[in-house]
Amino acid sequence: MKTLAILGGTGKEGAGLALRWARHGYRIIIGSRSAQRAKMRAAEMLAEVPGSQLSGMGNAEAAAAADIVVLSVPYSAHKATLESVREACAGKILVDLTVPLQPPQIMTVNLPAGQAAALEAQALLGDSVAVVAAFQNVSAVKLRQLDQLVDCDVLVCADDAAAKAQIIELTAAAGMRGIDAGSLKNAVAAESLTPLLLHINRAYRVKGAGIRITGLDL
Repeated sequence: MKTLAILGGTGKEGAGLALRWARHGYRIIIGSRSAQRAKMRAAEMLAEVPGSQLSGMGNAEAAAAADIVVLSVPYSAHKATLESVREACAGKILVDLTVPLQPPQIMTVNLPAGQAAALEAQALLGDSVAVVAAFQNVSAVKLRQLDQLVDCDVLVCADDAAAKAQIIELTAAAGMRGIDAGSLKNAVAAESLTPLLLHINRAYRVKGAGIRITGLDL
């Protein structure tokens, strides 16, 4: 099994994915700006999934020790986090969950200077890193329901076909259906769906509205 570093794994979305992958047998490293905080959070999560391989490290150390790096941080921390792990990510896959929300208008689409957070990540990390955009539209509430499949498809965008295929496999391991959604540039659309879903949650008083791609026999 591969080793996955979840940078921002102390947060709700990252923790939900970490727990699901840990249950599936992956070695999980929780990354944080504070190594101590990461270790404490990993210990708490280990109590939820006894016998799993969960540990905590600082972000750069976690990225260096992983086969695949997963970035789950607010957009305000996106650039600084990537800069801190750029060398450690060389030659690896980085999965970017980031959505460029603009508080307090989090229910309105915001296109950053680079058009998408994932595109900005690719530009910052360079061609040696295969950036994959995925999981932006999945509710953290649903991810925490560990004994249930998540009623939501995951759009997976990347320019590297092999990296995309690996992340679609990881999506299945986390209890979801991964959909090949094309090139990394299509992350503009995937990221933009999140504020729309946040609006739907409020308008219809639901938690965890997601998306389903119909017409597929997968």
